[in-house]
Amino acid sequence: MWRVQYVSAQQLAGFRQYKYSAVDTNPLSVHILQPMWDQIVKIVPQWVAPNLLTFSGFVMLLINYFLLSFYDWDYTASGTSPGSIPTWVWLFSAFATFCAYTLDSIDGKHARRTQCSTPLGELFDHGLDSWATSIFIFNFFSLCSRGNEQTGFLLHKMFLSLSIGLLNFMVSHWEKYNTGVLFLPWGYDISQVVQIVLYVLTAAAGVEIWHRPILFGYYIVDILIPLIIGLSIVLSFPQTLYNIYKAYLKKTLKRDSFYDGCVPLVSPILLFTLISIWVTLSPCDILAKETRMFFWMLGVTFSNILVRMIICQMSNTRPKVFHWFLFPLALVVYTAVTGQLGRMEPMVLALFNVFVTAAHVHYGICVVRQLSDYFNIYAFSLKKRIRE
Repeated sequence: MWRVQYVSAQQLAGFRQYKYSAVDTNPLSVHILQPMWDQIVKIVPQWVAPNLLTFSGFVMLLINYFLLSFYDWDYTASGTSPGSIPTWVWLFSAFATFCAYTLDSIDGKHARRTQCSTPLGELFDHGLDSWATSIFIFNFFSLCSRGNEQTGFLLHKMFLSLSIGLLNFMVSHWEKYNTGVLFLPWGYDISQVVQIVLYVLTAAAGVEIWHRPILFGYYIVDILIPLIIGLSIVLSFPQTLYNIYKAYLKKTLKRDSFYDGCVPLVSPILLFTLISIWVTLSPCDILAKETRMFFWMLGVTFSNILVRMIICQMSNTRPKVFHWFLFPLALVVYTAVTGQLGRMEPMVLALFNVFVTAAHVHYGICVVRQLSDYFNIYAFSLKKRIRE
């Protein structure tokens, strides 16, 4: 594969000085999940590389995504044909989500257990998390069909939910970019546990269970959407600003100016602005016509932007103001909303999907190889490299 040196010499040097720091205050995690993971990690053989655990969990999530895509490409199967998604698929969804969540939670523990913690391991973990965040949400959308105002997700609610989920992830890492500390969001653990439980309940009772009111006459989407928005507005965003303000008062901020601290926000904000314009002004209503492809494109583009932010945070460098993905995206959006694409709009979306996915995968492979060479380690093996 054509190898590109995406990580600069300055960033590589910055990785040498990096120290991981995280705070987890979620009672669910601290008192229940962490003790469980401490026991599970003991089962993992000592010769297994931590990155292999991380990647295995991500692969499980991808398999679940493509399986649901086969049975429910347009997110309508749960509403129009409730039995079209077999029971075993929901059971597998619960199993895959549990595996992905658990492996993502024990990889760091296993790295410390085998004394092989490296900056590459954290970057690999959080880089895949930036992609997995959207895929978790995509899979959840299959539980409730789209287009049904009462029992399912309206398209704008799906888009809003996805955007909030991704922005929550972004805010956590932007906070770490400024403070040097990753304050683990409460919502992540809660959402994973809830998602697993909902998959199991769906397998046991069928998707029809969500077609009935579940609490005081409210349907599941009536409860989940306000909950997602409420947790973000009331807990996540204010807590992030408070933590940054505390670091400012203690003079422990990692950035020298307000501008430096806010630079990583420019590209994500422009991404969601361009996407919102496309959704609102698309002549063929592209979100309704190609829902799954459109969401995939947003998830991949977001992930690539966030990985670059994470690299800059870990290496104590500043990201570029404008991510290069935004320029072809802006061209596509402009030609789409002005009607120049006409009936070609879905095809152009598909081609752009192939382009950003290939570019993102290439970027990830090259970065992993570059850091593996720099630290003289193997990404998926605990064997030591022999320096030439």
